[in-house]
Amino acid sequence: MSTQTLNRAKSRQQRIVLNVTPQKYNFFMELLQNFDFVKVEEKEEYEGDSREEIIANLKETAKDLKLLKAGKLKTRPARELLKEL
Repeated sequence: MSTQTLNRAKSRQQRIVLNVTPQKYNFFMELLQNFDFVKVEEKEEYEGDSREEIIANLKETAKDLKLLKAGKLKTRPARELLKEL
C-alpha cells in the first residue's frame, strides 16, 4: 500500500450503527466517551416521517393517481425511468 493511499484512508471517517441492550447502554456510552477518536451521535430509534407527513404523502399520491387516470398528468415509460437510474 502506498503512502498516498494510507493518507487518504486516514482522512475518511467510518460510521457504524450498534444496537446495545438497555442494561448495558450507559456502560457502553461511558466507555466510548473515553476514546478521543470516537464521535457519538445519539439518534432516536426511528427517524422516519411523522404520522402527519405519511398521511399527507398518501393524499398527494392519491391525487396524482386520479390525475393520471383522467389523463391530466403526463407519464413516462418505466424503461425510461430505469435508464436514468
